[in-house]
Amino acid sequence: MKTFVIYNKKANNNQGAKGAFKIKDIWVHKDLIYKELNEFSTYRELFDSLDPDDEVVICGGDGTLNYLVNDLDCAAVQNPIFYFPTGSGNDFWHDLGKSAENGPAQINPYLVKLPTVHVNGISRKFINGVGYGIDGYCCEVSDKQRAAGGNKPINYTSIAIKGLLFHYQPTRASVTVDGVTHTFEKVWLAPTMNGRFYGGGMMPTPGQNRLNHARTVTTMLMHSRGKLLTLAAFPAIFKGEHVHKTDIVSVFTGRHVRVSFDRPVPLQIDGETILSVSTYEVETAQP
Repeated sequence: MKTFVIYNKKANNNQGAKGAFKIKDIWVHKDLIYKELNEFSTYRELFDSLDPDDEVVICGGDGTLNYLVNDLDCAAVQNPIFYFPTGSGNDFWHDLGKSAENGPAQINPYLVKLPTVHVNGISRKFINGVGYGIDGYCCEVSDKQRAAGGNKPINYTSIAIKGLLFHYQPTRASVTVDGVTHTFEKVWLAPTMNGRFYGGGMMPTPGQNRLNHARTVTTMLMHSRGKLLTLAAFPAIFKGEHVHKTDIVSVFTGRHVRVSFDRPVPLQIDGETILSVSTYEVETAQP
């Protein structure tokens, strides 16, 4: 049996390799074979080269996992797949209840029967969630900060607060969940989640279980308030306590979701930004 460690060196502001090599100090009893993500053209190429008892450790962030599940039919993989977080947000790892001190965890059950988002002619499975509204705006701004250079960590909370106060304008939204449509004014957030966390620790859907038997997703909307009142309520999202503010937060659970805004805004899929989105649809896998 061989243990391959596949790492994304670009993760966490180009600190991905440094994080991946920490596994040597945790799995001291294993002979690790390190491969950079760009050493093979597809994950299928990698897994086709493995023996049945070989195991793979994926090192990166939530975006690295998103690439894995969209590049490979994980349901057809027999090899054990482990994950060790070396990204900046690591929301998937947080959702598993893990900390930085934990070693690699096997994740095969989490890579199958994933929901799919359809947006702007793109269809993509997602691990954590689809962010729409100011969360998509935050990813747009963070992309610009990375492109500008520098190795400072991206502060999503700071971007969100500045957006609430100065830059982002809410929209009117129509939300259809399993055939039932709801309309809201002044919508700030409208994510649909497979897990509980996104944005480096925000918990928009504290009741969502990514392995729930029905494979439902949860859509949360924060709406109906102006900038200052929304800003005052915003910190509660880090503990999932915002869902108790039922006058400004609405939560829906279902298997088919369609969200439309009255103007195009950025959207993010597991941290990857898509600009100028007016509508997205999510459909879940069969249980």
